[in-house]
Formats: sequence, C-alpha cells, structure tokens
Amino acid sequence: MRLTTLCYIEKDSCWLLMHRVKKNQDENAGKWIGIGGHLEENESPEECIRRECREEAGVELLDLKLRGILTFILPAWGNELTFLYTARTESTELPECQEGVLKWVPIRDVHSLPLWEGDKLFLPLLQTESEVFSLKLVYDKDGNLLTGSREI
Repeated sequence: MRLTTLCYIEKDSCWLLMHRVKKNQDENAGKWIGIGGHLEENESPEECIRRECREEAGVELLDLKLRGILTFILPAWGNELTFLYTARTESTELPECQEGVLKWVPIRDVHSLPLWEGDKLFLPLLQTESEVFSLKLVYDKDGNLLTGSREI
C-alpha cells in the first residue's frame, strides 16, 4: 500500500488546488486535487506534506492540522493510505508546476470542478468536522466510486 499525503491549503476563503493536466500517465489526469505526494524513506507524514507543498506550490504551511486518514482501494493503480491535512499560508505567488496548474479556488466553487467522486465525500467533512475522521473509498478498475464508508 502506498503512503501519501494531501493538503487543502486555505487563504481568503479559497483552497489552493492543482488541475492535473501536465503529467503523462497521471491517475489524476483532468481532476482538481489538493497538494500532496508520496512519503519518502524515513519521512513522517508531516515532513512529507511540508516538503510537497514547498516543491509543488512554493508555499510554507501555517496551522497544519491532520484532519483525516483516507484508505483508497484502487484496483487500476494500487491501494493507497493518505494522510489528509488542512493548513493556511501567507504565500501569494504561485510558481509554475510540472504536475498541473495551480489556482486559488473559492471554497464555495470547488464542488463544480471535475473531482474524484470520493473527494466529494471528504471535502465537506473538512468544513464541518473538527475531529480526525477515517474514510474508506473503494473504486472499480475504471476509476468509478463503488463505496465510500466512514470508519470513524
């Protein structure tokens, strides 16, 4: 199982999102997602998300908070355990990113974007829940959500 991190960074009632349109053979192609990536050897989830946010978006995180643990069952790409965070930043400049286009999106508009179906289940929890939650998202081989169940 792959170990990954994902962060929804807030500034001025917007989330910093990446439109995944640049990488070849990207399992997230065409989708809008938060910032994150894979843990490297000997790296904690917090070290990973801070590094990924610096590398991909040029931002330093403030008020980093673990919000959830996501278990993705993805037959086409391999299963993934994701540490889900929220944070703030004071950064305003967004660099060119090799993986996609970075954009500050008003939180109220996020659901109108092309998202993974499972993201539509956990994004509202980031706005309503204060406790850490666990969510299991099971997809079929074509990337369609079969089930999404809250564990805690």
